[in-house]
Amino acid sequence: MRRTSIAVLGCALSLTVAACGGSAPAGTTDSGGDSGPIKIGSLHPISGDLAADGQQMDNGAKLAVEAINQAGGIKALEGRKLQLLSGDTQGEPDIGQSEAERLIQEGAVGLVGTYQSDVSANVSAVAERNEVPFVIDVSSDDAILQQGYKYTFRVQPSSSVMGTEGAKYLQEVSSAAGEPAKKIAILHEYGPFGTAVSKSFTAEAERQGMQIGPVISYDPLSVTDLTTQMTKVKAAGADVLVVTGYYSDSVLAADAVKAVKPQLDAVFGVADGAYDLPQFPEQMGSASEGYYDSNYHSDMTNPETQKLAALYQKRFGEEIRTGAVLAYDSVRVIASSLEAAGDTDPAAVRDAIAQGNFETLIAGNGPISFTDTGENENAVPILMQVQDGKIVQAHPDEFAQAKPLYPAPPAQ
Repeated sequence: MRRTSIAVLGCALSLTVAACGGSAPAGTTDSGGDSGPIKIGSLHPISGDLAADGQQMDNGAKLAVEAINQAGGIKALEGRKLQLLSGDTQGEPDIGQSEAERLIQEGAVGLVGTYQSDVSANVSAVAERNEVPFVIDVSSDDAILQQGYKYTFRVQPSSSVMGTEGAKYLQEVSSAAGEPAKKIAILHEYGPFGTAVSKSFTAEAERQGMQIGPVISYDPLSVTDLTTQMTKVKAAGADVLVVTGYYSDSVLAADAVKAVKPQLDAVFGVADGAYDLPQFPEQMGSASEGYYDSNYHSDMTNPETQKLAALYQKRFGEEIRTGAVLAYDSVRVIASSLEAAGDTDPAAVRDAIAQGNFETLIAGNGPISFTDTGENENAVPILMQVQDGKIVQAHPDEFAQAKPLYPAPPAQ
Protein backbone atom coordinates (compact mmCIF):
# COMPACT_ATOMS: atom_id res chain seq x y z
CA MET A 1 0.00 0.00 0.00
CA ARG A 2 1.30 3.46 -0.86
CA ARG A 3 1.91 5.49 2.25
CA THR A 4 2.16 9.23 2.60
CA SER A 5 4.30 10.60 5.39
CA ILE A 6 2.22 13.08 7.38
CA ALA A 7 4.08 15.33 9.79
CA VAL A 8 2.33 16.67 12.83
CA LEU A 9 2.39 20.48 12.78
CA GLY A 10 4.61 21.99 15.38
CA CYS A 11 5.60 18.67 16.86
CA ALA A 12 8.26 20.45 18.78
CA LEU A 13 5.38 20.51 21.21
CA SER A 14 5.67 23.84 22.76
CA LEU A 15 2.68 22.58 23.59
CA THR A 16 1.16 24.02 20.72
CA VAL A 17 1.92 20.72 19.20
CA ALA A 18 0.30 19.70 16.30
CA ALA A 19 -1.57 17.96 13.78
CA CYS A 20 -3.93 18.90 11.19
CA GLY A 21 -7.41 18.20 10.04
CA GLY A 22 -10.95 18.88 8.95
CA SER A 23 -13.81 16.93 7.40
CA ALA A 24 -17.56 16.59 7.53
CA PRO A 25 -19.40 13.33 6.91
CA ALA A 26 -22.17 13.12 4.40
CA GLY A 27 -25.61 13.23 5.91
CA THR A 28 -24.62 14.85 9.19
CA THR A 29 -26.11 18.02 10.54
CA ASP A 30 -24.28 21.22 11.45
CA SER A 31 -20.68 20.47 10.54
CA GLY A 32 -19.90 24.17 10.68
CA GLY A 33 -20.31 24.81 6.98
CA ASP A 34 -17.11 25.94 5.26
CA SER A 35 -15.95 28.30 8.00
CA GLY A 36 -17.13 27.04 11.40
CA PRO A 37 -15.26 24.67 13.72
CA ILE A 38 -14.57 21.13 12.57
CA LYS A 39 -16.00 18.71 15.12
CA ILE A 40 -14.33 15.55 16.41
CA GLY A 41 -16.14 13.20 18.79
CA SER A 42 -14.52 11.79 21.94
CA LEU A 43 -16.29 8.71 23.38
CA HIS A 44 -15.11 7.47 26.78
CA PRO A 45 -16.55 6.34 30.15
CA ILE A 46 -16.60 9.75 31.80
CA SER A 47 -18.88 8.44 34.56
CA GLY A 48 -19.22 5.02 36.15
CA ASP A 49 -16.66 2.53 37.46
CA LEU A 50 -14.05 3.40 34.81
CA ALA A 51 -14.48 7.17 35.00
CA ALA A 52 -10.93 7.88 36.18
CA ASP A 53 -9.49 6.46 32.98
CA GLY A 54 -12.29 7.79 30.79
CA GLN A 55 -11.85 11.34 32.05
CA GLN A 56 -8.11 11.13 31.49
CA MET A 57 -8.67 10.08 27.89
CA ASP A 58 -11.20 12.82 27.24
CA ASN A 59 -8.72 15.29 28.71
CA GLY A 60 -6.02 13.98 26.38
CA ALA A 61 -8.30 14.53 23.39
CA LYS A 62 -9.02 18.07 24.60
CA LEU A 63 -5.31 18.89 24.85
CA ALA A 64 -4.74 17.67 21.28
CA VAL A 65 -7.54 19.87 19.94
CA GLU A 66 -6.29 22.88 21.89
CA ALA A 67 -2.72 22.37 20.68
CA ILE A 68 -3.80 22.14 17.05
CA ASN A 69 -5.92 25.26 17.35
CA GLN A 70 -3.11 27.17 19.03
CA ALA A 71 -0.81 26.15 16.17
CA GLY A 72 -3.14 27.79 13.66
CA GLY A 73 -5.88 25.26 13.09
CA ILE A 74 -6.26 23.35 9.84
CA LYS A 75 -4.00 25.07 7.35
CA ALA A 76 -5.41 23.30 4.29
CA LEU A 77 -8.87 24.55 5.25
CA GLU A 78 -7.95 28.21 5.78
CA GLY A 79 -7.08 27.76 9.43
CA ARG A 80 -10.41 26.36 10.55
CA LYS A 81 -10.38 25.37 14.21
CA LEU A 82 -11.27 22.04 15.75
CA GLN A 83 -14.01 21.52 18.33
CA LEU A 84 -14.21 18.48 20.59
CA LEU A 85 -17.62 16.93 21.25
CA SER A 86 -17.46 14.67 24.30
CA GLY A 87 -19.76 11.69 24.76
CA ASP A 88 -20.07 9.65 27.96
CA THR A 89 -20.36 5.93 27.24
CA GLN A 90 -20.76 5.18 30.98
CA GLY A 91 -18.92 1.94 30.15
CA GLU A 92 -22.06 0.52 28.50
CA PRO A 93 -22.06 -0.75 24.88
CA ASP A 94 -25.61 0.43 24.13
CA ILE A 95 -24.94 3.88 25.55
CA GLY A 96 -21.69 4.08 23.60
CA GLN A 97 -23.62 3.27 20.44
CA SER A 98 -26.28 5.92 21.04
CA GLU A 99 -23.65 8.50 21.99
CA ALA A 100 -21.74 7.78 18.77
CA GLU A 101 -24.93 8.29 16.77
CA ARG A 102 -25.60 11.55 18.62
CA LEU A 103 -22.13 12.96 17.99
CA ILE A 104 -22.31 12.10 14.31
CA GLN A 105 -25.69 13.80 14.05
CA GLU A 106 -24.17 16.85 15.75
CA GLY A 107 -21.57 17.01 13.00
CA ALA A 108 -18.55 15.02 14.19
CA VAL A 109 -16.32 14.28 11.22
CA GLY A 110 -14.44 11.57 13.11
CA LEU A 111 -14.56 9.70 16.41
CA VAL A 112 -11.96 8.54 18.93
CA GLY A 113 -12.49 6.11 21.78
CA THR A 114 -13.58 4.15 23.71
CA TYR A 115 -11.44 2.27 26.31
CA GLN A 116 -13.59 -0.91 26.39
CA SER A 117 -13.66 -3.48 23.61
CA ASP A 118 -17.37 -4.25 23.81
CA VAL A 119 -18.19 -0.54 23.60
CA SER A 120 -15.77 -0.01 20.70
CA ALA A 121 -17.36 -2.93 18.86
CA ASN A 122 -20.71 -1.13 18.87
CA VAL A 123 -19.21 2.23 17.98
CA SER A 124 -17.29 0.74 15.06
CA ALA A 125 -20.54 -0.57 13.61
CA VAL A 126 -22.06 2.92 13.88
CA ALA A 127 -18.98 4.45 12.24
CA GLU A 128 -19.13 2.00 9.33
CA ARG A 129 -22.84 2.53 8.82
CA ASN A 130 -22.38 6.31 8.70
CA GLU A 131 -19.01 6.17 6.88
CA VAL A 132 -17.32 8.30 9.53
CA PRO A 133 -13.71 7.50 10.52
CA PHE A 134 -13.33 5.96 13.98
CA VAL A 135 -9.84 5.77 15.51
CA ILE A 136 -9.70 3.38 18.47
CA ASP A 137 -7.35 4.73 21.11
CA VAL A 138 -7.81 1.91 23.65
CA SER A 139 -9.68 -1.37 23.02
CA SER A 140 -7.68 -4.46 22.20
CA ASP A 141 -10.10 -7.21 21.14
CA ASP A 142 -8.93 -8.58 17.78
CA ALA A 143 -12.52 -9.32 16.70
CA ILE A 144 -13.35 -5.61 16.31
CA LEU A 145 -11.17 -5.35 13.21
CA GLN A 146 -12.04 -8.77 11.83
CA GLN A 147 -15.35 -7.57 10.39
CA GLY A 148 -13.99 -6.20 7.12
CA TYR A 149 -14.53 -2.61 8.25
CA LYS A 150 -13.07 0.25 6.19
CA TYR A 151 -13.63 3.21 8.51
CA THR A 152 -12.27 1.78 11.79
CA PHE A 153 -8.61 1.92 12.84
CA ARG A 154 -6.76 0.99 16.03
CA VAL A 155 -3.73 2.83 17.46
CA GLN A 156 -2.87 0.51 20.37
CA PRO A 157 -1.66 -3.10 20.00
CA SER A 158 -4.32 -5.79 19.63
CA SER A 159 -4.99 -8.45 22.25
CA SER A 160 -3.09 -11.08 20.30
CA VAL A 161 -0.03 -8.83 20.05
CA MET A 162 -0.21 -7.91 23.74
CA GLY A 163 -0.56 -11.50 24.92
CA THR A 164 2.10 -12.86 22.58
CA GLU A 165 4.65 -10.16 23.36
CA GLY A 166 3.91 -10.42 27.08
CA ALA A 167 4.82 -14.10 27.07
CA LYS A 168 8.00 -13.37 25.11
CA TYR A 169 9.01 -10.65 27.56
CA LEU A 170 8.46 -12.94 30.54
CA GLN A 171 10.62 -15.62 28.93
CA GLU A 172 13.35 -13.12 28.01
CA VAL A 173 13.54 -11.41 31.40
CA SER A 174 13.35 -14.56 33.51
CA SER A 175 15.83 -16.47 31.32
CA ALA A 176 18.29 -13.57 31.34
CA ALA A 177 18.16 -13.71 35.15
CA GLY A 178 18.99 -17.43 35.07
CA GLU A 179 15.62 -18.43 36.50
CA PRO A 180 13.29 -19.11 33.54
CA ALA A 181 9.61 -19.03 34.42
CA LYS A 182 8.11 -22.52 34.25
CA LYS A 183 4.64 -22.60 35.78
CA ILE A 184 2.27 -19.70 35.18
CA ALA A 185 -1.13 -18.97 36.75
CA ILE A 186 -3.44 -16.55 34.95
CA LEU A 187 -6.07 -14.31 36.54
CA HIS A 188 -8.09 -12.26 34.04
CA GLU A 189 -11.29 -10.28 33.66
CA TYR A 190 -13.82 -12.40 31.80
CA GLY A 191 -14.77 -10.01 28.97
CA PRO A 192 -13.49 -10.09 25.39
CA PHE A 193 -10.40 -8.08 26.36
CA GLY A 194 -9.16 -10.31 29.17
CA THR A 195 -10.14 -13.54 27.46
CA ALA A 196 -8.34 -12.69 24.22
CA VAL A 197 -5.17 -11.59 26.00
CA SER A 198 -5.18 -14.76 28.10
CA LYS A 199 -5.57 -17.02 25.07
CA SER A 200 -2.78 -15.38 23.09
CA PHE A 201 -0.47 -15.31 26.13
CA THR A 202 -1.14 -19.01 26.77
CA ALA A 203 -0.39 -20.00 23.18
CA GLU A 204 2.97 -18.22 23.13
CA ALA A 205 3.94 -19.25 26.69
CA GLU A 206 3.31 -22.90 25.90
CA ARG A 207 5.36 -22.52 22.73
CA GLN A 208 8.15 -21.18 24.95
CA GLY A 209 7.90 -24.31 27.14
CA MET A 210 5.96 -22.83 30.07
CA GLN A 211 3.17 -24.72 31.83
CA ILE A 212 -0.11 -22.78 32.19
CA GLY A 213 -2.60 -23.27 35.01
CA PRO A 214 -4.82 -22.50 36.69
CA VAL A 215 -6.56 -19.96 34.43
CA ILE A 216 -9.13 -18.05 36.50
CA SER A 217 -11.60 -15.43 35.25
CA TYR A 218 -13.86 -12.99 37.09
CA ASP A 219 -16.37 -10.19 36.48
CA PRO A 220 -14.45 -6.90 36.92
CA LEU A 221 -17.57 -4.84 37.59
CA SER A 222 -18.97 -7.01 40.38
CA VAL A 223 -15.94 -8.58 42.04
CA THR A 224 -15.16 -7.26 45.53
CA ASP A 225 -12.54 -9.75 46.71
CA LEU A 226 -10.11 -12.13 44.98
CA THR A 227 -8.68 -14.03 47.94
CA THR A 228 -10.50 -17.26 47.00
CA GLN A 229 -9.01 -17.11 43.52
CA MET A 230 -5.57 -16.33 44.98
CA THR A 231 -5.80 -19.35 47.26
CA LYS A 232 -6.11 -21.50 44.13
CA VAL A 233 -3.03 -19.83 42.68
CA LYS A 234 -1.09 -20.54 45.86
CA ALA A 235 -2.19 -24.17 45.92
CA ALA A 236 -1.05 -24.63 42.32
CA GLY A 237 2.53 -23.64 43.19
CA ALA A 238 2.88 -21.23 40.29
CA ASP A 239 6.17 -19.40 39.71
CA VAL A 240 4.49 -16.37 38.17
CA LEU A 241 1.00 -14.88 38.36
CA VAL A 242 -0.18 -13.15 35.19
CA VAL A 243 -2.95 -10.57 35.73
CA THR A 244 -5.07 -8.96 33.01
CA GLY A 245 -7.76 -6.56 34.21
CA TYR A 246 -8.80 -2.96 34.82
CA TYR A 247 -7.58 -0.74 37.65
CA SER A 248 -9.86 -1.53 40.60
CA ASP A 249 -9.99 -5.30 40.07
CA SER A 250 -6.22 -5.48 39.53
CA VAL A 251 -5.72 -3.69 42.85
CA LEU A 252 -7.98 -6.32 44.41
CA ALA A 253 -5.65 -8.96 42.95
CA ALA A 254 -2.67 -7.20 44.55
CA ASP A 255 -4.55 -7.04 47.87
CA ALA A 256 -5.20 -10.78 47.60
CA VAL A 257 -1.52 -11.49 46.87
CA LYS A 258 -0.63 -9.54 50.01
CA ALA A 259 -3.18 -11.43 52.10
CA VAL A 260 -2.70 -14.99 50.80
CA LYS A 261 1.08 -14.79 50.24
CA PRO A 262 1.60 -17.20 47.34
CA GLN A 263 5.29 -17.99 46.81
CA LEU A 264 5.77 -16.20 43.49
CA ASP A 265 8.84 -15.09 41.59
CA ALA A 266 6.80 -12.27 40.08
CA VAL A 267 3.39 -10.75 39.52
CA PHE A 268 3.31 -10.02 35.81
CA GLY A 269 0.58 -7.83 34.39
CA VAL A 270 -0.21 -8.34 30.72
CA ALA A 271 -2.19 -5.43 29.26
CA ASP A 272 -3.12 -4.70 32.86
CA GLY A 273 -4.91 -1.48 33.74
CA ALA A 274 -3.19 -0.85 37.08
CA TYR A 275 0.38 -2.02 37.37
CA ASP A 276 1.89 0.57 35.03
CA LEU A 277 0.06 3.56 36.52
CA PRO A 278 1.67 5.87 39.09
CA GLN A 279 -1.48 5.61 41.20
CA PHE A 280 -0.77 1.92 41.85
CA PRO A 281 2.43 2.30 43.91
CA GLU A 282 0.93 5.37 45.57
CA GLN A 283 -2.04 3.30 46.69
CA MET A 284 -0.27 0.02 47.51
CA GLY A 285 3.01 1.36 48.90
CA SER A 286 5.78 -1.20 49.38
CA ALA A 287 3.40 -4.04 48.46
CA SER A 288 3.60 -2.85 44.84
CA GLU A 289 7.38 -3.24 44.56
CA GLY A 290 8.53 -5.41 41.68
CA TYR A 291 5.15 -5.67 39.94
CA TYR A 292 5.51 -5.90 36.18
CA ASP A 293 3.20 -4.83 33.39
CA SER A 294 3.65 -5.60 29.69
CA ASN A 295 1.43 -3.00 28.09
CA TYR A 296 1.15 -0.17 25.59
CA HIS A 297 2.85 2.82 27.14
CA SER A 298 3.83 6.41 26.55
CA ASP A 299 7.48 6.68 25.54
CA MET A 300 8.74 8.64 28.51
CA THR A 301 12.24 8.75 27.01
CA ASN A 302 10.78 11.06 24.32
CA PRO A 303 11.13 14.77 25.22
CA GLU A 304 7.83 15.57 23.48
CA THR A 305 6.01 13.06 25.68
CA GLN A 306 7.68 14.57 28.74
CA LYS A 307 6.40 18.02 27.73
CA LEU A 308 2.87 16.72 27.30
CA ALA A 309 3.07 14.99 30.70
CA ALA A 310 4.19 18.24 32.33
CA LEU A 311 1.35 20.15 30.68
CA TYR A 312 -1.20 17.57 31.80
CA GLN A 313 0.07 17.72 35.38
CA LYS A 314 -0.14 21.51 35.39
CA ARG A 315 -3.57 21.60 33.77
CA PHE A 316 -5.36 18.78 35.59
CA GLY A 317 -3.35 18.31 38.78
CA GLU A 318 -2.47 14.65 38.29
CA GLU A 319 -0.02 12.51 36.35
CA ILE A 320 -0.97 11.62 32.81
CA ARG A 321 -1.92 8.02 32.05
CA THR A 322 -1.08 6.27 28.81
CA GLY A 323 -4.73 6.20 27.78
CA ALA A 324 -4.74 9.99 27.66
CA VAL A 325 -1.68 9.96 25.40
CA LEU A 326 -3.33 7.43 23.09
CA ALA A 327 -6.43 9.65 22.88
CA TYR A 328 -4.15 12.60 22.15
CA ASP A 329 -2.43 10.66 19.36
CA SER A 330 -5.78 9.48 17.95
CA VAL A 331 -7.09 13.02 17.60
CA ARG A 332 -3.87 13.93 15.84
CA VAL A 333 -4.34 11.04 13.40
CA ILE A 334 -7.76 12.36 12.39
CA ALA A 335 -6.59 15.95 12.27
CA SER A 336 -3.48 15.19 10.23
CA SER A 337 -5.56 13.16 7.78
CA LEU A 338 -8.04 15.98 7.41
CA GLU A 339 -5.13 18.26 6.65
CA ALA A 340 -3.75 15.83 4.07
CA ALA A 341 -7.18 15.47 2.44
CA GLY A 342 -7.72 19.23 2.39
CA ASP A 343 -11.38 18.41 2.37
CA THR A 344 -14.24 17.52 4.69
CA ASP A 345 -15.31 14.51 2.66
CA PRO A 346 -15.21 11.47 4.97
CA ALA A 347 -14.09 9.08 2.24
CA ALA A 348 -11.08 11.28 1.49
CA VAL A 349 -10.26 11.53 5.19
CA ARG A 350 -10.59 7.76 5.58
CA ASP A 351 -8.18 7.23 2.69
CA ALA A 352 -5.68 9.65 4.21
CA ILE A 353 -5.81 7.74 7.50
CA ALA A 354 -5.30 4.43 5.69
CA GLN A 355 -2.33 5.69 3.68
CA GLY A 356 -0.57 7.89 6.23
CA ASN A 357 2.35 7.60 8.61
CA PHE A 358 1.69 9.54 11.81
CA GLU A 359 4.03 10.71 14.55
CA THR A 360 3.33 9.17 17.93
CA LEU A 361 4.18 9.71 21.59
CA ILE A 362 3.67 6.00 22.34
CA ALA A 363 6.56 3.54 22.51
CA GLY A 364 6.57 1.28 19.48
CA ASN A 365 8.39 0.10 16.39
CA GLY A 366 7.83 3.28 14.40
CA PRO A 367 5.15 5.80 13.43
CA ILE A 368 1.46 4.97 13.49
CA SER A 369 0.81 3.18 10.20
CA PHE A 370 -2.28 1.11 9.50
CA THR A 371 -2.60 -2.25 7.76
CA ASP A 372 -5.42 -3.03 5.36
CA THR A 373 -7.47 -4.28 8.32
CA GLY A 374 -6.92 -1.09 10.33
CA GLU A 375 -4.31 -2.34 12.80
CA ASN A 376 -1.34 -0.14 13.68
CA GLU A 377 1.45 -2.30 12.31
CA ASN A 378 4.07 -0.63 14.53
CA ALA A 379 2.19 -0.99 17.82
CA VAL A 380 3.88 -3.15 20.44
CA PRO A 381 3.79 -3.24 24.24
CA ILE A 382 6.80 -2.59 26.43
CA LEU A 383 7.59 -3.99 29.84
CA MET A 384 7.38 -1.77 32.90
CA GLN A 385 8.11 -2.44 36.55
CA VAL A 386 7.55 -0.77 39.91
CA GLN A 387 11.01 0.07 41.26
CA ASP A 388 11.49 2.20 44.37
CA GLY A 389 7.87 3.32 44.19
CA LYS A 390 8.06 4.51 40.58
CA ILE A 391 6.95 3.03 37.27
CA VAL A 392 9.99 2.56 35.05
CA GLN A 393 10.36 1.24 31.52
CA ALA A 394 12.43 -1.94 31.86
CA HIS A 395 12.39 -3.87 28.55
CA PRO A 396 13.20 -3.98 25.61
CA ASP A 397 16.55 -2.23 25.85
CA GLU A 398 15.72 0.56 23.40
CA PHE A 399 12.99 1.87 25.73
CA ALA A 400 14.53 0.91 29.08
CA GLN A 401 15.00 3.47 31.82
CA ALA A 402 16.25 0.81 34.27
CA LYS A 403 17.18 -2.87 34.20
CA PRO A 404 14.38 -5.33 35.01
CA LEU A 405 14.64 -6.90 38.45
CA TYR A 406 13.90 -10.65 38.42
CA PRO A 407 12.94 -12.54 40.44
CA ALA A 408 10.77 -9.92 42.10
CA PRO A 409 8.70 -11.75 44.73
CA PRO A 410 5.84 -9.65 46.11
CA ALA A 411 6.37 -8.25 49.59
CA GLN A 412 5.21 -10.60 52.33
